[in-house]
Amino acid sequence: MPPFIFASGSAGDMNVKILCLGILHFGDATGYEIRKMTQEGRFGHFIEASYGSIYPALIALEKEGLVVSRKESQAGRPNRKVYSINEAGRATFVAALYNKPRDDVFKSEFLLVMLCAELVSQPYITKLIDDRLNHLDNHIAQMRDVSEDCGHACSQFVLGFGLAIYEAERKYLAEHRQNLETIAKPAALSLEDGAELGNAAE
Repeated sequence: MPPFIFASGSAGDMNVKILCLGILHFGDATGYEIRKMTQEGRFGHFIEASYGSIYPALIALEKEGLVVSRKESQAGRPNRKVYSINEAGRATFVAALYNKPRDDVFKSEFLLVMLCAELVSQPYITKLIDDRLNHLDNHIAQMRDVSEDCGHACSQFVLGFGLAIYEAERKYLAEHRQNLETIAKPAALSLEDGAELGNAAE
């Protein structure tokens, strides 16, 4: 199938099972390792996978004959179950790549606060922006470290894409933060009072 023709399936046919196949395409893994990669690792940016969805997906994939598993012994610990993708699973994964992806979803509690900056104090807005910049700096540094050690061209492209987004966000925040800091109330609430209100709302 030519790469510019989408498969007949509906847009966004990607799901947790397809994500598991994609992870196993890059190497064998246990259910715990797969779950960790979808929550904290490089595969956490593609498809929403809840904490409890990985093991049911792996069980279903094995029943469907798309992955196989083996038990490996560990000294002083229970055997671990390691999953591998087979040819049928790899073919299923490749076919899923031809389904047109859904539009990206972006939601941000941070931006909701920025939208209502005139309702909160300037010190609070300043602190949120400072924290956001520190968070971005950490992400950018980590991704640059990974990119330098990565020899896989496709992974380098994805890392570069992510870096471009983070760096653009950081640049915009640094250049335009004063627009909101001047709109926010000088001393509407102390940070401590604001935190108490936030906790009460929860």
